Amino acid sequence: MMFAVHFPYWAQSLLRVLGGLVAVLLPAGTIVYLFLFKMMSFMQSRLGPMEAGPYGSMQLFAEVGKWLQKEDIMPEKADHSIFKIAPLIVLASTFLLVAVVPFGPDAFFTNFETGVFYALAVSSVSVLGILIAGWSSANKYSLLGGLRAAGQLIAYELPMVLAVVGVVIQAGTMNMQQIVVAQNAGEIFGWSGLGNPYILTQFIGFAVFMIAVQAELTQAPFDMPVAESELVSGYMTEYSGFRFLIFFIAEFATAGVFALIASVLFLGGWGIPFSWFGWNNIDQIDNWMNIVGPLIMFTKMMGLVFLIMWIRFSYPRFREDQLQRFAWKVLIPVSLGNIMLTAVLKVVF
Repeated sequence: MMFAVHFPYWAQSLLRVLGGLVAVLLPAGTIVYLFLFKMMSFMQSRLGPMEAGPYGSMQLFAEVGKWLQKEDIMPEKADHSIFKIAPLIVLASTFLLVAVVPFGPDAFFTNFETGVFYALAVSSVSVLGILIAGWSSANKYSLLGGLRAAGQLIAYELPMVLAVVGVVIQAGTMNMQQIVVAQNAGEIFGWSGLGNPYILTQFIGFAVFMIAVQAELTQAPFDMPVAESELVSGYMTEYSGFRFLIFFIAEFATAGVFALIASVLFLGGWGIPFSWFGWNNIDQIDNWMNIVGPLIMFTKMMGLVFLIMWIRFSYPRFREDQLQRFAWKVLIPVSLGNIMLTAVLKVVF
Protein backbone atom coordinates (compact mmCIF):
# COMPACT_ATOMS: atom_id res chain seq x y z
CA MET A 1 0.00 0.00 0.00
CA MET A 2 0.98 3.67 -0.36
CA PHE A 3 1.51 3.90 3.45
CA ALA A 4 3.84 0.89 3.72
CA VAL A 5 6.99 3.03 4.17
CA HIS A 6 5.56 5.25 6.91
CA PHE A 7 3.57 2.85 9.11
CA PRO A 8 4.45 -0.36 10.96
CA TYR A 9 2.70 -3.57 10.00
CA TRP A 10 0.06 -3.36 12.74
CA ALA A 11 -0.90 0.14 11.60
CA GLN A 12 -1.09 -1.01 7.97
CA SER A 13 -3.36 -3.86 9.04
CA LEU A 14 -5.58 -1.48 11.02
CA LEU A 15 -5.82 0.87 8.05
CA ARG A 16 -6.76 -2.02 5.79
CA VAL A 17 -9.55 -3.09 8.17
CA LEU A 18 -10.89 0.45 8.45
CA GLY A 19 -10.62 0.91 4.69
CA GLY A 20 -12.49 -2.34 4.14
CA LEU A 21 -15.27 -1.22 6.46
CA VAL A 22 -15.59 2.07 4.60
CA ALA A 23 -15.43 0.38 1.18
CA VAL A 24 -18.24 -2.03 2.13
CA LEU A 25 -20.54 -0.14 4.52
CA LEU A 26 -20.47 3.33 2.94
CA PRO A 27 -21.62 2.13 -0.51
CA ALA A 28 -24.22 -0.14 1.13
CA GLY A 29 -25.78 2.74 3.06
CA THR A 30 -25.69 5.04 0.02
CA ILE A 31 -27.33 2.39 -2.16
CA VAL A 32 -30.11 1.76 0.35
CA TYR A 33 -30.96 5.45 0.75
CA LEU A 34 -30.65 6.57 -2.87
CA PHE A 35 -32.14 3.58 -4.62
CA LEU A 36 -34.26 1.54 -2.19
CA PHE A 37 -35.78 4.52 -0.35
CA LYS A 38 -35.87 7.25 -3.00
CA MET A 39 -35.45 5.87 -6.53
CA MET A 40 -38.06 3.15 -6.05
CA SER A 41 -40.42 5.72 -4.51
CA PHE A 42 -40.07 8.09 -7.46
CA MET A 43 -40.62 5.25 -9.93
CA GLN A 44 -43.87 4.48 -8.08
CA SER A 45 -44.93 8.17 -7.91
CA ARG A 46 -44.45 8.59 -4.16
CA LEU A 47 -41.97 10.38 -1.91
CA GLY A 48 -40.67 7.52 0.23
CA PRO A 49 -39.59 8.05 3.86
CA MET A 50 -39.63 11.76 4.76
CA GLU A 51 -39.87 12.04 8.56
CA ALA A 52 -36.40 11.04 9.84
CA GLY A 53 -34.10 13.94 9.06
CA PRO A 54 -34.24 16.43 6.18
CA TYR A 55 -35.98 14.77 3.24
CA GLY A 56 -35.76 11.44 5.06
CA SER A 57 -31.95 11.47 5.00
CA MET A 58 -31.70 9.91 8.49
CA GLN A 59 -34.14 7.08 7.73
CA LEU A 60 -31.31 4.58 7.30
CA PHE A 61 -30.03 5.26 10.83
CA ALA A 62 -33.56 4.90 12.16
CA GLU A 63 -33.88 1.52 10.43
CA VAL A 64 -30.56 0.30 11.83
CA GLY A 65 -31.54 1.43 15.33
CA LYS A 66 -34.87 -0.35 15.02
CA TRP A 67 -33.31 -3.65 13.99
CA LEU A 68 -30.66 -3.45 16.72
CA GLN A 69 -33.41 -3.15 19.34
CA LYS A 70 -35.42 -6.11 18.10
CA GLU A 71 -35.25 -9.37 20.00
CA ASP A 72 -32.98 -12.05 18.58
CA ILE A 73 -35.34 -15.01 18.22
CA MET A 74 -34.33 -18.50 17.09
CA PRO A 75 -36.62 -21.47 16.32
CA GLU A 76 -36.60 -24.11 19.04
CA LYS A 77 -35.60 -26.90 16.64
CA ALA A 78 -32.99 -24.87 14.76
CA ASP A 79 -29.31 -25.75 14.84
CA HIS A 80 -28.43 -22.70 16.93
CA SER A 81 -24.67 -22.53 16.37
CA ILE A 82 -24.91 -22.84 12.58
CA PHE A 83 -27.99 -20.59 12.54
CA LYS A 84 -25.93 -17.81 14.12
CA ILE A 85 -22.93 -18.25 11.82
CA ALA A 86 -24.79 -18.15 8.49
CA PRO A 87 -25.26 -14.35 8.19
CA LEU A 88 -21.61 -13.80 9.12
CA ILE A 89 -20.46 -16.11 6.30
CA VAL A 90 -22.49 -14.11 3.78
CA LEU A 91 -21.11 -10.78 5.04
CA ALA A 92 -17.55 -12.13 5.28
CA SER A 93 -17.62 -13.10 1.61
CA THR A 94 -18.34 -9.45 0.78
CA PHE A 95 -15.33 -8.23 2.77
CA LEU A 96 -13.13 -10.88 1.16
CA LEU A 97 -14.37 -9.75 -2.24
CA VAL A 98 -13.59 -6.05 -1.78
CA ALA A 99 -10.03 -6.92 -0.73
CA VAL A 100 -9.01 -7.51 -4.34
CA VAL A 101 -10.48 -4.30 -5.82
CA PRO A 102 -7.89 -1.59 -6.69
CA PHE A 103 -8.94 2.02 -5.95
CA GLY A 104 -5.84 3.82 -7.24
CA PRO A 105 -2.26 3.27 -8.47
CA ASP A 106 -1.14 2.62 -4.89
CA ALA A 107 -4.53 2.48 -3.13
CA PHE A 108 -5.29 -1.22 -2.88
CA PHE A 109 -5.66 -3.85 -0.18
CA THR A 110 -4.01 -6.68 -2.12
CA ASN A 111 -2.43 -6.96 -5.55
CA PHE A 112 -2.79 -10.63 -6.47
CA GLU A 113 -1.49 -11.75 -9.84
CA THR A 114 -4.58 -13.97 -10.01
CA GLY A 115 -6.97 -11.33 -8.67
CA VAL A 116 -9.77 -12.17 -11.11
CA PHE A 117 -9.57 -15.85 -10.15
CA TYR A 118 -9.67 -14.93 -6.46
CA ALA A 119 -12.70 -12.64 -6.91
CA LEU A 120 -14.70 -15.26 -8.79
CA ALA A 121 -13.80 -17.94 -6.24
CA VAL A 122 -14.69 -15.84 -3.20
CA SER A 123 -17.98 -14.66 -4.75
CA SER A 124 -19.30 -18.21 -4.52
CA VAL A 125 -18.72 -18.44 -0.75
CA SER A 126 -21.94 -16.57 0.02
CA VAL A 127 -24.03 -19.45 -1.31
CA LEU A 128 -22.72 -21.58 1.56
CA GLY A 129 -24.03 -19.07 4.09
CA ILE A 130 -27.41 -18.92 2.35
CA LEU A 131 -27.70 -22.71 2.19
CA ILE A 132 -26.67 -23.02 5.85
CA ALA A 133 -29.26 -20.40 6.83
CA GLY A 134 -32.01 -22.27 5.02
CA TRP A 135 -31.11 -25.68 6.40
CA SER A 136 -30.44 -24.64 10.01
CA SER A 137 -33.71 -22.72 10.41
CA ALA A 138 -35.82 -25.90 10.72
CA ASN A 139 -38.39 -24.26 8.47
CA LYS A 140 -39.64 -25.64 5.17
CA TYR A 141 -39.93 -22.19 3.60
CA SER A 142 -36.35 -21.40 4.60
CA LEU A 143 -35.07 -24.74 3.30
CA LEU A 144 -36.80 -24.24 -0.06
CA GLY A 145 -35.36 -20.74 -0.27
CA GLY A 146 -31.86 -22.02 0.50
CA LEU A 147 -32.11 -24.78 -2.10
CA ARG A 148 -33.43 -22.37 -4.71
CA ALA A 149 -30.57 -19.99 -3.96
CA ALA A 150 -27.98 -22.77 -4.26
CA GLY A 151 -29.35 -23.94 -7.61
CA GLN A 152 -29.59 -20.39 -8.92
CA LEU A 153 -26.14 -19.26 -7.82
CA ILE A 154 -24.47 -22.38 -9.19
CA ALA A 155 -26.22 -21.89 -12.55
CA TYR A 156 -25.28 -18.21 -12.87
CA GLU A 157 -21.71 -18.58 -11.60
CA LEU A 158 -20.84 -20.26 -14.90
CA PRO A 159 -21.85 -17.42 -17.25
CA MET A 160 -20.25 -14.92 -14.85
CA VAL A 161 -16.92 -16.73 -15.04
CA LEU A 162 -17.17 -17.16 -18.81
CA ALA A 163 -18.03 -13.47 -19.30
CA VAL A 164 -14.80 -12.48 -17.52
CA VAL A 165 -12.66 -14.83 -19.63
CA GLY A 166 -12.98 -12.48 -22.62
CA VAL A 167 -11.53 -9.63 -20.53
CA VAL A 168 -8.66 -11.84 -19.34
CA ILE A 169 -7.87 -12.87 -22.91
CA GLN A 170 -7.87 -9.29 -24.13
CA ALA A 171 -5.83 -7.90 -21.22
CA GLY A 172 -3.48 -10.88 -21.11
CA THR A 173 -3.52 -10.92 -17.30
CA MET A 174 -5.68 -11.80 -14.30
CA ASN A 175 -4.22 -8.99 -12.18
CA MET A 176 -6.97 -6.42 -11.52
CA GLN A 177 -4.52 -3.51 -11.40
CA GLN A 178 -2.97 -4.47 -14.73
CA ILE A 179 -6.43 -4.78 -16.28
CA VAL A 180 -7.11 -1.16 -15.27
CA VAL A 181 -3.77 -0.06 -16.78
CA ALA A 182 -4.38 -2.02 -19.99
CA GLN A 183 -7.68 -0.20 -20.54
CA ASN A 184 -6.40 3.30 -19.81
CA ALA A 185 -3.09 2.92 -21.65
CA GLY A 186 -4.74 1.25 -24.65
CA GLU A 187 -5.86 2.64 -27.99
CA ILE A 188 -8.87 2.26 -30.27
CA PHE A 189 -7.72 2.01 -33.90
CA GLY A 190 -4.64 4.05 -33.01
CA TRP A 191 -6.59 6.73 -31.09
CA SER A 192 -5.90 6.95 -27.36
CA GLY A 193 -8.38 9.70 -26.43
CA LEU A 194 -10.64 7.26 -24.57
CA GLY A 195 -8.10 4.55 -23.86
CA ASN A 196 -9.63 1.17 -24.56
CA PRO A 197 -12.40 0.48 -22.02
CA TYR A 198 -13.42 -3.13 -22.48
CA ILE A 199 -17.11 -2.30 -22.41
CA LEU A 200 -16.64 -1.34 -26.08
CA THR A 201 -14.95 -4.56 -27.21
CA GLN A 202 -16.48 -6.83 -24.57
CA PHE A 203 -20.02 -5.45 -24.57
CA ILE A 204 -21.48 -8.97 -24.81
CA GLY A 205 -19.35 -10.07 -21.86
CA PHE A 206 -20.43 -6.97 -19.92
CA ALA A 207 -24.13 -7.69 -20.54
CA VAL A 208 -23.75 -11.35 -19.52
CA PHE A 209 -21.74 -10.36 -16.42
CA MET A 210 -24.34 -7.84 -15.24
CA ILE A 211 -27.20 -10.30 -15.78
CA ALA A 212 -25.28 -12.91 -13.79
CA VAL A 213 -24.63 -10.34 -11.04
CA GLN A 214 -28.37 -9.64 -10.88
CA ALA A 215 -28.96 -13.34 -10.32
CA GLU A 216 -26.09 -13.70 -7.83
CA LEU A 217 -27.64 -10.91 -5.76
CA THR A 218 -31.06 -12.63 -5.95
CA GLN A 219 -32.52 -9.34 -7.18
CA ALA A 220 -35.68 -9.31 -9.28
CA PRO A 221 -36.33 -10.77 -11.77
CA PHE A 222 -34.10 -13.46 -10.20
CA ASP A 223 -35.53 -13.27 -6.67
CA MET A 224 -36.93 -16.79 -6.47
CA PRO A 225 -34.98 -17.63 -3.24
CA VAL A 226 -36.82 -14.88 -1.33
CA ALA A 227 -40.13 -14.91 -3.20
CA GLU A 228 -42.45 -13.22 -0.68
CA SER A 229 -45.66 -14.52 -2.23
CA GLU A 230 -44.45 -18.11 -2.01
CA LEU A 231 -41.74 -18.43 0.66
CA VAL A 232 -42.43 -15.49 3.04
CA SER A 233 -38.77 -14.34 3.02
CA GLY A 234 -37.07 -17.53 1.89
CA TYR A 235 -33.89 -18.43 3.74
CA MET A 236 -34.26 -15.27 5.91
CA THR A 237 -37.75 -16.15 7.21
CA GLU A 238 -36.66 -17.10 10.74
CA TYR A 239 -34.10 -14.33 11.16
CA SER A 240 -34.80 -11.20 13.18
CA GLY A 241 -33.00 -8.32 14.82
CA PHE A 242 -29.27 -7.95 14.27
CA ARG A 243 -28.91 -11.16 12.25
CA PHE A 244 -31.53 -10.04 9.73
CA LEU A 245 -29.74 -6.68 9.57
CA ILE A 246 -26.51 -8.48 8.62
CA PHE A 247 -28.28 -10.22 5.72
CA PHE A 248 -29.77 -6.88 4.68
CA ILE A 249 -26.41 -5.10 4.76
CA ALA A 250 -24.69 -7.96 2.93
CA GLU A 251 -27.23 -7.85 0.10
CA PHE A 252 -26.62 -4.21 -0.78
CA ALA A 253 -22.92 -4.21 0.10
CA THR A 254 -22.41 -7.11 -2.30
CA ALA A 255 -24.27 -5.18 -5.01
CA GLY A 256 -21.78 -2.35 -4.51
CA VAL A 257 -18.74 -4.65 -4.56
CA PHE A 258 -19.88 -6.47 -7.71
CA ALA A 259 -20.39 -3.05 -9.33
CA LEU A 260 -16.84 -2.11 -8.32
CA ILE A 261 -15.50 -5.30 -9.91
CA ALA A 262 -17.50 -4.64 -13.10
CA SER A 263 -16.05 -1.11 -13.13
CA VAL A 264 -12.53 -2.52 -13.00
CA LEU A 265 -13.14 -5.16 -15.65
CA PHE A 266 -15.16 -3.17 -18.18
CA LEU A 267 -15.08 0.59 -17.39
CA GLY A 268 -11.41 1.24 -16.76
CA GLY A 269 -11.59 1.12 -12.96
CA TRP A 270 -10.00 4.02 -11.06
CA GLY A 271 -8.15 5.28 -14.10
CA ILE A 272 -8.68 7.89 -16.77
CA PRO A 273 -7.04 7.67 -20.22
CA PHE A 274 -3.31 8.07 -19.63
CA SER A 275 -2.90 10.03 -22.87
CA TRP A 276 -4.71 13.00 -21.27
CA PHE A 277 -1.70 13.62 -19.05
CA GLY A 278 1.06 12.20 -21.21
CA TRP A 279 1.46 9.08 -19.06
CA ASN A 280 2.67 5.85 -20.68
CA ASN A 281 2.64 3.43 -17.74
CA ILE A 282 1.59 3.16 -14.11
CA ASP A 283 4.99 4.37 -12.81
CA GLN A 284 4.39 7.85 -14.27
CA ILE A 285 0.99 8.38 -12.60
CA ASP A 286 0.84 11.23 -10.08
CA ASN A 287 0.03 10.56 -6.43
CA TRP A 288 -3.17 12.62 -6.59
CA MET A 289 -4.75 9.71 -8.46
CA ASN A 290 -4.75 7.81 -5.14
CA ILE A 291 -7.30 10.38 -3.93
CA VAL A 292 -9.22 10.92 -7.15
CA GLY A 293 -9.23 7.19 -8.03
CA PRO A 294 -11.63 6.12 -5.25
CA LEU A 295 -14.01 8.95 -6.24
CA ILE A 296 -13.94 7.77 -9.86
CA MET A 297 -14.60 4.20 -8.74
CA PHE A 298 -17.48 5.32 -6.50
CA THR A 299 -19.07 7.24 -9.40
CA LYS A 300 -18.82 4.27 -11.76
CA MET A 301 -20.14 1.95 -9.04
CA MET A 302 -23.21 4.13 -8.47
CA GLY A 303 -23.93 4.13 -12.20
CA LEU A 304 -23.85 0.35 -12.38
CA VAL A 305 -25.89 -0.08 -9.18
CA PHE A 306 -28.46 2.29 -10.69
CA LEU A 307 -28.73 -0.16 -13.60
CA ILE A 308 -29.10 -3.13 -11.22
CA MET A 309 -31.82 -1.41 -9.18
CA TRP A 310 -33.63 -0.08 -12.23
CA ILE A 311 -34.01 -3.66 -13.51
CA ARG A 312 -35.01 -4.83 -10.02
CA PHE A 313 -37.84 -2.31 -9.80
CA SER A 314 -39.03 -2.81 -13.39
CA TYR A 315 -39.27 -6.52 -14.19
CA PRO A 316 -41.47 -9.29 -12.76
CA ARG A 317 -40.07 -12.49 -11.29
CA PHE A 318 -39.06 -15.43 -13.47
CA ARG A 319 -40.48 -18.89 -12.90
CA GLU A 320 -37.89 -21.37 -11.67
CA ASP A 321 -37.80 -23.24 -14.98
CA GLN A 322 -37.44 -19.99 -16.95
CA LEU A 323 -34.61 -18.90 -14.65
CA GLN A 324 -32.61 -22.10 -15.15
CA ARG A 325 -33.33 -22.27 -18.89
CA PHE A 326 -32.11 -18.72 -19.37
CA ALA A 327 -28.78 -19.52 -17.71
CA TRP A 328 -28.05 -22.85 -19.39
CA LYS A 329 -29.54 -22.29 -22.85
CA VAL A 330 -28.93 -18.58 -23.41
CA LEU A 331 -26.21 -17.00 -21.26
CA ILE A 332 -23.69 -19.85 -21.33
CA PRO A 333 -23.79 -20.36 -25.15
CA VAL A 334 -23.58 -16.57 -25.69
CA SER A 335 -20.60 -16.22 -23.34
CA LEU A 336 -18.84 -19.17 -24.99
CA GLY A 337 -19.36 -17.53 -28.37
CA ASN A 338 -17.89 -14.30 -26.99
CA ILE A 339 -14.80 -16.18 -25.76
CA MET A 340 -14.31 -17.79 -29.16
CA LEU A 341 -14.70 -14.47 -31.00
CA THR A 342 -12.34 -12.68 -28.59
CA ALA A 343 -9.71 -15.40 -28.98
CA VAL A 344 -9.88 -15.23 -32.79
CA LEU A 345 -9.62 -11.43 -32.83
CA LYS A 346 -6.76 -11.53 -30.31
CA VAL A 347 -4.75 -13.78 -32.62
CA VAL A 348 -5.61 -11.84 -35.78
CA PHE A 349 -4.93 -8.37 -34.37
